[in-house]
Amino acid sequence: MSDFRHVTDEISVSPQISVADVEAAAQAGFKTIINNRPDGEAPDQPSGHQIEAAAAQAGLAYFHIPVRGGPTPEQVETTGKVLAEAATPVLAYCRSGTRSIITWSLSQAESGLRSRTELIGLGRAAGYDLAAVLGG
Repeated sequence: MSDFRHVTDEISVSPQISVADVEAAAQAGFKTIINNRPDGEAPDQPSGHQIEAAAAQAGLAYFHIPVRGGPTPEQVETTGKVLAEAATPVLAYCRSGTRSIITWSLSQAESGLRSRTELIGLGRAAGYDLAAVLGG
C-alpha cells in the first residue's frame, strides 16, 4: 500500500515502496523515483534492482542514492544534481521516508533554493520533523 507524502509539486517522499507501488506511482503522475535505501536493510525489502526494473517497465526514471544514517555531503550533492535534471514530479523513498526528505531538504538548503524555515514547514506538513537537521 502506497504512502506517498506530498512535499512540493516537484517532490514527494515515501516509506519503502513495493514493486506494485511503482505502477501506482506512475499512475499518480510521478516521472522519477529516487531510492535512498541501501539494499539488504530488511529481509522483506524489495531490492533496488527489482524497483528499478519495475520503474523501467512503467516508464519512470530511477536513481539509487543509498543513504546509511545521515546523508553525506556527496549524497546531498548528487541528489541536488539529479533533481536539477530529473523529470518531475519525483518520488523519493527509504525505510520511513526520513532519509529521503532529509537528503532532499539539505540539497535545497545548501543550494539556496529554499530557506531552512520553509523546509522545516514543508517537512512538518509531510509528517517529518526537520528542525534538528536544519536548525530551527
